[in-house]
Amino acid sequence: MQDFIWDKDADGIVTVTMDMQGQSANTMNARFEPGMRAICDRLEAEPGLTGVVFASAKSTFFAGGDLHDILATETADEQSFAFIEANKAVYRRLEKLPVPVVAAINGAALGGGYELCLASNRRIVLNSPKAVVGLPEVTLGLLPGAGGVVRLTALLGLEKALPYLLEGKQVQPADALAAGMVDEIVETADQLIPAAKAWIRANPTAHVQPWDQKGFRYPGGDTLAPKNRQIIQASSAMLYQKTRGLLPAPEKILDVAVNSMRMNFNAALRMETRRFIGLMASKEAKAAISTFFFGMQAIRSGKVRPEGAPWKATSAAVLGAGMMGSGIAHAQAARGIQTLLKDTDLANAERGKAHSEKLCAGAIKRGRMDEARRDALLGQITPATENAAPGTIDIVIEAVFEDIDLKEKVIAETWPMLTPEGIYGSNTSTLPISILAEACPDPTRFIGLHFFSPVDRMKVVEIIMGAKTSQDTLRKAYDYVQQIGYLPIVVNDSRGFFTSRVFGTFMDEGLQLLVDGMAPAAIERAAWLAGMPVGPLQVFDEVSLILGQKVRKTHAALDQRLGVDSGFGRHNTATVAVTDPMIAMGRGGRQYGGGFYDYDSEGKRTLWPGLAQFARGNAEIGIKDAVDRILYRQAIETLRCLDEGVLNTEIEANLGGIMAIGFPAHTGGAIQFIRGEGIDHFATRARQLAELYGDRFAVPDRTYDLLRGKSDMAA
Repeated sequence: MQDFIWDKDADGIVTVTMDMQGQSANTMNARFEPGMRAICDRLEAEPGLTGVVFASAKSTFFAGGDLHDILATETADEQSFAFIEANKAVYRRLEKLPVPVVAAINGAALGGGYELCLASNRRIVLNSPKAVVGLPEVTLGLLPGAGGVVRLTALLGLEKALPYLLEGKQVQPADALAAGMVDEIVETADQLIPAAKAWIRANPTAHVQPWDQKGFRYPGGDTLAPKNRQIIQASSAMLYQKTRGLLPAPEKILDVAVNSMRMNFNAALRMETRRFIGLMASKEAKAAISTFFFGMQAIRSGKVRPEGAPWKATSAAVLGAGMMGSGIAHAQAARGIQTLLKDTDLANAERGKAHSEKLCAGAIKRGRMDEARRDALLGQITPATENAAPGTIDIVIEAVFEDIDLKEKVIAETWPMLTPEGIYGSNTSTLPISILAEACPDPTRFIGLHFFSPVDRMKVVEIIMGAKTSQDTLRKAYDYVQQIGYLPIVVNDSRGFFTSRVFGTFMDEGLQLLVDGMAPAAIERAAWLAGMPVGPLQVFDEVSLILGQKVRKTHAALDQRLGVDSGFGRHNTATVAVTDPMIAMGRGGRQYGGGFYDYDSEGKRTLWPGLAQFARGNAEIGIKDAVDRILYRQAIETLRCLDEGVLNTEIEANLGGIMAIGFPAHTGGAIQFIRGEGIDHFATRARQLAELYGDRFAVPDRTYDLLRGKSDMAA
């Protein structure tokens, strides 16, 4: 009972205030069920009881299940089943009390927290943007396991419940009220408990849940209702199109929601438990929890940020008004940073600002922005051809063409704009930061800030440390990236850094499959089945074959200048063998009229028939091998980056790979993918692929030792 505060008033209403000791939020930890069971025992025996209010002493209402416990679950066994059933049993006992139960929601009520609200007869929420409600379990590879699927389906009906269950939306108070997820909103926290008690006094007999009432009918009808039959059929197809069969949680949620309408309520709750414990032990759930919850939490909380006072940029300059520079300028202006958008031609700079106008118009059309916010954002961007006054800019970002001579010239010319405490970032995607830093007076204040295209949708920035970049500069760069609402991934300097190296292996492996004789359509299909957003041939067309060739030539010239052999892209042999001849044929990619695909006047694409000429083999490569080659190639290159010290942590490897490269999200990222497969199993399969297809899959055993015995490289 130490986690629950009991208070009974003169009217017989008991307020149970949840205050889990030793933690910042109320969760379903090991003490929760015994404590709630004791509360239920006392409530059922309490003389003169007229109602119950559940409240919270924390800033949030209830955060749901303890994810550490779920990560520790290895198998779906009887013990897991009993644990979940016991937690559900106390909720069932609450809704069977002969008095009304009200949830007074002062802050976020998510997962098991909102399931407690669903087991209450009334839900009253504080009018605060932090007081969100919802069932986000699907985003963690799980389903709501404390009655959430069954109760929300019964409360809202199938059609209205499915979006909240399958998308895991966190719903603001006004929207929750409109949807029927809560029943009342109060303006201040002090009004919550009085409002709950007032409702109890006015409705002393309102203690039977709708689904426990005789003659209960599901809102919108049961599974035989014509509209629901259509929803069930369409949902199955839409789910497969979206998940490709790689995520079990959405399918199980749909299964429970639909079948719960066909059976006894208690039986439906038990079925929900069975589906839940199967997901608890799944590698998909462990991947999602590790990466998207704990990993994201570590990045956002600054776990890999250098210590020091917070830093905030108020002025910025972006050099180069192409798509990348224009996107960076928009991201800065959207967060209130006064931005100089500089180009050699004023018309180009104006077009760069027009990009923001277009994005604002789209946001207004979707109802996400008003004209006042648009005007404020656009007012932050100043197109120009000249430098700002010396010593006036907090952060300069160079986003000119990927040409080392041009970049060095621009860096030297624009450095004087910086304030004494300002920092300079280069948006290069592959050129060594340590070499570019030689063009500036103070290399300690120079850092790589690699954005991804399109900038407005790719909310991640690869921060690259040069040999002389200071920790102070890293701290400021980290804070800047978070200031504009993007996710910072910190890596160390090398050719291609992390993301470009791994992305190059994805595209190259697609061409390796082409050279080996696999049909182009089958290659693209294998990438789809693997979970990649777009196939390697389509990706090559979008980024352009010519750009890839220019990058190779730039690094060859840099090697010659430095008198070294960097080995950059040494394994990407198929890229050279296929794209160089295609470029010579005038097929440089989509923007050049065609590449691996032909494009008609409406932009529709069809695979170019001429690709057959590049097949050197005629092996029957199975889809399983093709999928593994696409995934293993990227995972191995990520592991090499970790081994070489290009990457610092598994967290950054996983999140960076998913958000910047498109590594399949269901795996939790490349390193988590290796863990999910099992390190020994992955190593064995990699050796098989190396024997069959080449040493690009070969990894020394000592490299795998990085992962053995360590659960989190960032810990």
